[in-house]
This record gives sequence, structure tokens and C-alpha cells, in this order.
Amino acid sequence: MKLLTAALLLLFIAMCLASAEGVKCKCSRKGPKIRFSNVRKLEIKPRYPFCVEEMIIVTLWTRVRGEQQHCLNPKRQNTVRLLKWYRVWKEKG
Repeated sequence: MKLLTAALLLLFIAMCLASAEGVKCKCSRKGPKIRFSNVRKLEIKPRYPFCVEEMIIVTLWTRVRGEQQHCLNPKRQNTVRLLKWYRVWKEKG
């Protein structure tokens, strides 16, 4: 009986830790290809202990869908180009 209680307790703790991972890491699913002209805001958030990589969150605006937030994969070439473009665009004003 004690073994069953200990196993259930460990299972409960594992489930709580798994749910805490989802709260900290917003980038569980990566966003689509984006057009640079639709970018309204770009946020780079550092890695959390539960996230494998840093979070790059882009706010886009389109006429049809309005404002949307997407999470981008920092290793993709398109994201690297977007970061370079955004830094230059922000410096120009």
C-alpha cells in the first residue's frame, strides 16, 4: 500500500512539473513564414530552465486577421534574416 501511495505521489509531482514547463515556455509550436513588412513588434526573451532555446515572439498585423503573435524558431535562416532586418529598421527609426 505504501509503495502504491509513493508511486502516485511521484506521478503527481511529475505532472505538476510538466505543466510548469508549458507555462514558462511559450514557444511550443513554431510560427509560419512571415513577411517583414507585416512586423509590428519583435521580442527576444531569454531561455528559461524548461525551454531548450530562446523565445523570439513576433507581433504581425494584416488587414484580414488583424494583430497576431507567433513564435519563431531561432535556428531558421529566415528568422536570422528577420533579426538583422529588424535591428537595421529600428536604428533608422
